[in-house]
Amino acid sequence: MANHKSSIKRIRQDKKKSLHNKYYAKTMRNAVRKLRNMTDKEEATKLYPTVQKLLDKLAKINIIHSNKAANLKSGLAQHIAKLG
Repeated sequence: MANHKSSIKRIRQDKKKSLHNKYYAKTMRNAVRKLRNMTDKEEATKLYPTVQKLLDKLAKINIIHSNKAANLKSGLAQHIAKLG
């Protein structure tokens, strides 16, 4: 166990931040999964901007890498384009 006050506080902060990041990462995965499972192009087109905004926000605050966000957005756009 850590002996310094600062390291004890850092451990406490890291736990809190980790929990926060896990929540947003899971929310992002669920949103992407929901969009990928859609078969109606109109509904998917309506949902895409919100998922795109979420991905950009998470990339901005470094919960996911910016390239991962770009890859996911590209793949989802291709999926929507294939829907008929």
